[in-house]
Amino acid sequence: MTPAPTGPDPRGTPTLGSLTGGQLRRLGAVAGLSRADVETYAGVLTDALGTMAERPLSLAPPTRTFLSDDHTPVEFSLSFRPDAEPSMRLLVEPGCGADSLVRNGRTGLEAIRAMARRWDFTTDVLDELQDLFLPPVPRGPLALWCALELRPGGVPRVKVYLNPAAGGEERSAATVREALHRLGHRRAFDGLPQGGGYPFLALDLGDWAEPRVKVYVRHDNLTAGQAGRLSRMDSGPGPAAVEGFFRTAAGLGPDATGLGRRPGLSCHSFTDTGTVRPSGFTLHIPVRDYVRHDGEALARASRVLRHHGMDASVLDRALAALTERRPEDGVGLIAYLALAHQQDQPPRVTAYLSSEAYAVRPPAVGTVRRPLPVS
Repeated sequence: MTPAPTGPDPRGTPTLGSLTGGQLRRLGAVAGLSRADVETYAGVLTDALGTMAERPLSLAPPTRTFLSDDHTPVEFSLSFRPDAEPSMRLLVEPGCGADSLVRNGRTGLEAIRAMARRWDFTTDVLDELQDLFLPPVPRGPLALWCALELRPGGVPRVKVYLNPAAGGEERSAATVREALHRLGHRRAFDGLPQGGGYPFLALDLGDWAEPRVKVYVRHDNLTAGQAGRLSRMDSGPGPAAVEGFFRTAAGLGPDATGLGRRPGLSCHSFTDTGTVRPSGFTLHIPVRDYVRHDGEALARASRVLRHHGMDASVLDRALAALTERRPEDGVGLIAYLALAHQQDQPPRVTAYLSSEAYAVRPPAVGTVRRPLPVS
């Protein structure tokens, strides 16, 4: 990776907070948020980063975080629906400056509880699972991440991402099963598809119409045909729709062997404790590992957005809000593309966008297959 250009900072030395706060402000304007809202949310980001917000970018990343390829503890995303402004989201690791995984988790938990006091929501479901995901001697690649859906009005929706391998990779399945059971979804685990592991469990906290428990499943060497069979929703997407998205996002034709580098992820959302079936399904494709550069990733994302009746030009403006570099000059600015289905709602397309505060991954050398059209 090459160092990321930081650009001038009006206060002097560029810092993690000044760079990511500026990106948030510009991206928020693209997403249609008011100036007052983006200033509020920039302050929320600064609070979440704590003392790391003032850390100069000339220093190495505070932690080798699993959150991004260059170890920036911040990621942005835009979620698109037809005939609507995109929804902007922020993912942050509040404990990124901690010197151990256990302190990372404690700092993250304190940050979530501070948000709960500020926005008047409870952390009961998180507290119920604390011993499973934040044990005295945690293991795995992360402790706690916080995602914020940045709504108009300055009060976000909050999500927490937890590590099922905190008690050991070999216990991940048992940890997910136990967590679902404690939260009332006693038959949900049996409704999940087979996979290679469980990288995340996520909880909606606060002001959600139907709070979700989301389980992520890793799929090594995933093929289009396999992807089309992953949904477990009663009225979810048909296999052809999922396969079409897979082929376009991954750039793999019908004869390809599958995602042989970074694996795909499926996400299964549970809201009804009375059924084994999830109410939502999302397929995540790590597009950055299957393109030569971000120009190709942008072209694929635009094709998916247009297919679903969404404004692809917004994504062009979003990339320009994050960086001055050309998409062809690096790879990883668009990290994932996801197609989400939720019961009784139209499909959503989400683009996950990297801050690249510390480094830009050089373009890949070699031939990448041209994607098939979305069908």
